[in-house]
Amino acid sequence: MTGDLSGRVALVTGGTRGIGRAIVLALAGAGATVFVGGRSAEAVEAMIATSGAADHLHPLPFDVADPAAVKAAFMALQKQAGRLDILVNNAGVLKDAVIEMTSTGLMAETLATNLTGTLTCCQYAVRLMGRSGGGSIINLTSIIGRVGYPGHTAYGAAKAGVIGLTLSLAREVGGRGIRVNAVAPGTIETDMTAGIPDDKRAALVERIALGRTGQPEDVAPLVLFLAGDGARYISGQVIGVDGAMAM
Repeated sequence: MTGDLSGRVALVTGGTRGIGRAIVLALAGAGATVFVGGRSAEAVEAMIATSGAADHLHPLPFDVADPAAVKAAFMALQKQAGRLDILVNNAGVLKDAVIEMTSTGLMAETLATNLTGTLTCCQYAVRLMGRSGGGSIINLTSIIGRVGYPGHTAYGAAKAGVIGLTLSLAREVGGRGIRVNAVAPGTIETDMTAGIPDDKRAALVERIALGRTGQPEDVAPLVLFLAGDGARYISGQVIGVDGAMAM
Protein backbone atom coordinates (compact mmCIF):
# COMPACT_ATOMS: atom_id res chain seq x y z
CA MET A 1 0.00 0.00 0.00
CA THR A 2 3.00 2.35 -0.06
CA GLY A 3 2.25 2.92 -3.75
CA ASP A 4 4.07 4.34 -6.69
CA LEU A 5 5.32 7.89 -6.16
CA SER A 6 6.18 8.51 -9.81
CA GLY A 7 5.40 12.10 -10.73
CA ARG A 8 5.57 13.26 -7.10
CA VAL A 9 8.10 15.85 -5.96
CA ALA A 10 9.64 15.56 -2.49
CA LEU A 11 12.00 17.59 -0.34
CA VAL A 12 13.94 15.96 2.49
CA THR A 13 15.84 18.30 4.80
CA GLY A 14 18.92 16.87 6.44
CA GLY A 15 18.99 14.33 3.64
CA THR A 16 22.70 13.61 3.33
CA ARG A 17 23.19 10.98 6.03
CA GLY A 18 21.54 8.78 8.61
CA ILE A 19 17.76 8.73 8.69
CA GLY A 20 17.52 11.48 6.09
CA ARG A 21 19.62 9.57 3.57
CA ALA A 22 17.55 6.42 4.07
CA ILE A 23 14.36 8.42 3.50
CA VAL A 24 15.75 10.03 0.34
CA LEU A 25 16.64 6.61 -1.08
CA ALA A 26 13.25 5.13 -0.15
CA LEU A 27 11.33 7.94 -1.84
CA ALA A 28 13.54 7.82 -4.93
CA GLY A 29 13.12 4.04 -5.03
CA ALA A 30 9.36 4.55 -5.18
CA GLY A 31 9.77 6.82 -8.20
CA ALA A 32 9.62 10.27 -6.60
CA THR A 33 11.77 13.18 -7.69
CA VAL A 34 13.61 14.11 -4.51
CA PHE A 35 15.31 17.37 -3.62
CA VAL A 36 18.07 16.66 -1.12
CA GLY A 37 18.49 19.31 1.54
CA GLY A 38 21.54 19.84 3.72
CA ARG A 39 23.68 22.65 5.09
CA SER A 40 26.78 21.64 3.09
CA ALA A 41 26.62 21.80 -0.69
CA GLU A 42 29.58 19.42 -0.84
CA ALA A 43 27.82 16.87 1.38
CA VAL A 44 24.66 17.09 -0.72
CA GLU A 45 26.57 16.55 -3.95
CA ALA A 46 28.55 13.67 -2.45
CA MET A 47 25.37 11.98 -1.22
CA ILE A 48 23.79 12.18 -4.66
CA ALA A 49 26.96 10.95 -6.38
CA THR A 50 27.12 7.84 -4.17
CA SER A 51 23.38 7.19 -3.92
CA GLY A 52 22.88 4.96 -6.92
CA ALA A 53 19.72 6.97 -7.60
CA ALA A 54 21.14 10.17 -9.04
CA ASP A 55 18.57 10.30 -11.84
CA HIS A 56 15.86 10.93 -9.23
CA LEU A 57 17.79 13.36 -7.02
CA HIS A 58 18.41 17.11 -7.13
CA PRO A 59 20.69 19.10 -4.82
CA LEU A 60 19.11 21.82 -2.70
CA PRO A 61 21.64 22.87 -0.05
CA PHE A 62 20.36 25.30 2.58
CA ASP A 63 20.29 25.84 6.33
CA VAL A 64 16.80 25.44 7.77
CA ALA A 65 17.79 27.72 10.65
CA ASP A 66 18.22 30.64 8.21
CA PRO A 67 14.79 31.98 7.15
CA ALA A 68 16.21 33.77 4.12
CA ALA A 69 17.93 30.58 2.97
CA VAL A 70 14.69 28.62 3.40
CA LYS A 71 12.81 31.13 1.28
CA ALA A 72 15.46 31.01 -1.45
CA ALA A 73 15.47 27.21 -1.43
CA PHE A 74 11.72 26.93 -1.86
CA MET A 75 11.78 29.52 -4.62
CA ALA A 76 14.47 27.47 -6.39
CA LEU A 77 12.45 24.28 -5.91
CA GLN A 78 9.34 25.91 -7.32
CA LYS A 79 11.28 27.19 -10.33
CA GLN A 80 12.78 23.77 -11.06
CA ALA A 81 9.85 21.48 -10.27
CA GLY A 82 6.78 23.71 -10.24
CA ARG A 83 5.21 21.80 -7.37
CA LEU A 84 5.82 20.05 -4.05
CA ASP A 85 3.93 16.94 -2.96
CA ILE A 86 5.99 15.64 -0.04
CA LEU A 87 7.98 17.47 2.63
CA VAL A 88 10.07 15.54 5.15
CA ASN A 89 11.43 17.79 7.90
CA ASN A 90 14.37 15.72 9.09
CA ALA A 91 17.11 18.29 9.75
CA GLY A 92 18.08 18.40 13.40
CA VAL A 93 20.84 19.04 15.92
CA LEU A 94 21.48 17.39 19.29
CA LYS A 95 23.75 18.86 21.94
CA ASP A 96 23.61 17.23 25.36
CA ALA A 97 23.71 19.39 28.48
CA VAL A 98 22.37 19.12 31.99
CA ILE A 99 20.01 21.91 32.92
CA GLU A 100 22.67 23.95 34.75
CA MET A 101 24.78 23.98 31.59
CA THR A 102 21.96 24.65 29.12
CA SER A 103 22.69 28.19 28.02
CA THR A 104 20.20 30.42 26.29
CA GLY A 105 22.49 30.26 23.26
CA LEU A 106 22.34 26.45 23.17
CA MET A 107 18.58 26.59 23.56
CA ALA A 108 18.23 29.15 20.77
CA GLU A 109 20.44 27.12 18.41
CA THR A 110 18.51 23.94 19.12
CA LEU A 111 15.14 25.59 18.61
CA ALA A 112 16.28 27.39 15.44
CA THR A 113 17.04 24.12 13.64
CA ASN A 114 14.74 21.58 15.24
CA LEU A 115 11.57 23.64 15.69
CA THR A 116 11.65 27.02 13.97
CA GLY A 117 13.29 25.52 10.88
CA THR A 118 10.53 22.93 10.71
CA LEU A 119 7.90 25.66 11.03
CA THR A 120 9.47 27.80 8.30
CA CYS A 121 9.70 24.88 5.87
CA CYS A 122 6.07 24.00 6.59
CA GLN A 123 4.99 27.56 5.83
CA TYR A 124 6.46 27.50 2.33
CA ALA A 125 5.44 23.90 1.70
CA VAL A 126 1.80 24.57 2.52
CA ARG A 127 1.70 27.34 -0.08
CA LEU A 128 3.13 25.11 -2.79
CA MET A 129 1.03 22.08 -1.89
CA GLY A 130 -2.15 24.11 -1.77
CA ARG A 131 -1.67 25.14 -5.40
CA SER A 132 -1.55 21.53 -6.59
CA GLY A 133 -4.39 20.14 -4.51
CA GLY A 134 -2.61 18.86 -1.42
CA GLY A 135 0.34 16.86 -0.19
CA SER A 136 1.97 15.16 2.76
CA ILE A 137 4.20 16.70 5.42
CA ILE A 138 6.16 14.35 7.66
CA ASN A 139 8.00 15.87 10.62
CA LEU A 140 10.75 13.95 12.39
CA THR A 141 10.43 14.33 16.15
CA SER A 142 11.84 11.93 18.77
CA ILE A 143 10.87 9.64 21.60
CA ILE A 144 12.58 12.25 23.79
CA GLY A 145 10.00 14.80 22.68
CA ARG A 146 7.26 12.47 23.89
CA VAL A 147 8.59 11.26 27.24
CA GLY A 148 11.77 13.25 27.97
CA TYR A 149 15.28 12.16 28.91
CA PRO A 150 17.83 13.52 31.43
CA GLY A 151 20.36 15.92 29.96
CA HIS A 152 18.25 16.66 26.89
CA THR A 153 16.14 19.60 28.05
CA ALA A 154 16.71 21.77 24.97
CA TYR A 155 16.38 18.91 22.50
CA GLY A 156 13.34 17.49 24.26
CA ALA A 157 11.62 20.87 24.34
CA ALA A 158 12.27 21.43 20.63
CA LYS A 159 11.05 17.97 19.64
CA ALA A 160 7.98 18.30 21.85
CA GLY A 161 7.33 21.54 20.01
CA VAL A 162 7.47 19.66 16.70
CA ILE A 163 4.73 17.38 18.00
CA GLY A 164 2.54 20.33 18.93
CA LEU A 165 3.22 21.95 15.56
CA THR A 166 2.26 18.73 13.77
CA LEU A 167 -1.01 18.27 15.62
CA SER A 168 -2.12 21.87 15.17
CA LEU A 169 -1.03 22.15 11.54
CA ALA A 170 -2.87 18.95 10.62
CA ARG A 171 -6.11 20.52 11.80
CA GLU A 172 -5.35 23.82 10.09
CA VAL A 173 -4.52 22.57 6.59
CA GLY A 174 -6.53 19.36 6.29
CA GLY A 175 -9.20 21.21 4.36
CA ARG A 176 -6.63 21.97 1.68
CA GLY A 177 -5.87 18.30 1.16
CA ILE A 178 -2.61 18.45 3.12
CA ARG A 179 -1.84 15.70 5.61
CA VAL A 180 0.62 16.32 8.46
CA ASN A 181 2.12 13.58 10.60
CA ALA A 182 5.15 13.08 12.82
CA VAL A 183 7.52 10.15 13.19
CA ALA A 184 9.22 9.69 16.56
CA PRO A 185 12.33 7.49 16.33
CA GLY A 186 13.92 5.93 19.38
CA THR A 187 17.63 5.11 19.52
CA ILE A 188 18.70 4.86 15.87
CA GLU A 189 22.30 4.16 14.78
CA THR A 190 23.36 7.44 13.17
CA ASP A 191 26.18 9.96 13.52
CA MET A 192 24.04 11.68 16.13
CA THR A 193 24.08 8.63 18.40
CA ALA A 194 27.57 7.33 17.52
CA GLY A 195 29.13 8.97 20.57
CA ILE A 196 27.02 7.12 23.14
CA PRO A 197 29.42 5.27 25.50
CA ASP A 198 29.20 1.47 25.44
CA ASP A 199 27.83 1.23 28.98
CA LYS A 200 25.05 3.71 28.24
CA ARG A 201 24.32 1.99 24.93
CA ALA A 202 23.96 -1.36 26.69
CA ALA A 203 21.62 0.21 29.24
CA LEU A 204 19.51 1.67 26.43
CA VAL A 205 19.26 -1.68 24.65
CA GLU A 206 18.00 -3.26 27.88
CA ARG A 207 15.03 -0.87 27.71
CA ILE A 208 14.12 -1.86 24.15
CA ALA A 209 11.66 -4.74 23.94
CA LEU A 210 12.99 -5.82 20.53
CA GLY A 211 16.47 -6.11 22.00
CA ARG A 212 18.42 -3.86 19.63
CA THR A 213 18.89 -0.29 18.55
CA GLY A 214 17.30 0.78 15.29
CA GLN A 215 18.75 1.47 11.87
CA PRO A 216 17.84 4.36 9.55
CA GLU A 217 16.24 1.76 7.27
CA ASP A 218 13.81 0.95 10.09
CA VAL A 219 12.44 4.50 9.94
CA ALA A 220 12.33 5.12 6.20
CA PRO A 221 9.50 2.65 5.35
CA LEU A 222 7.10 4.43 7.68
CA VAL A 223 7.92 7.80 6.11
CA LEU A 224 7.45 6.27 2.67
CA PHE A 225 4.03 4.94 3.69
CA LEU A 226 2.92 8.28 5.13
CA ALA A 227 4.02 10.02 1.93
CA GLY A 228 1.86 7.83 -0.28
CA ASP A 229 -1.79 7.30 -1.07
CA GLY A 230 -2.05 4.33 1.27
CA ALA A 231 -2.01 6.87 4.12
CA ARG A 232 -4.58 9.16 2.50
CA TYR A 233 -6.80 9.17 5.62
CA ILE A 234 -3.98 9.43 8.17
CA SER A 235 -3.20 12.88 9.53
CA GLY A 236 -2.43 14.47 12.87
CA GLN A 237 -0.62 11.36 14.15
CA VAL A 238 2.65 10.88 16.03
CA ILE A 239 4.00 7.39 15.34
CA GLY A 240 6.92 5.89 17.22
CA VAL A 241 9.69 3.80 15.68
CA ASP A 242 11.48 2.71 18.84
CA GLY A 243 11.25 -1.07 19.24
CA ALA A 244 8.84 -0.62 22.18
CA MET A 245 11.42 1.34 24.16
CA ALA A 246 10.76 2.18 27.80
CA MET A 247 12.34 5.49 28.79
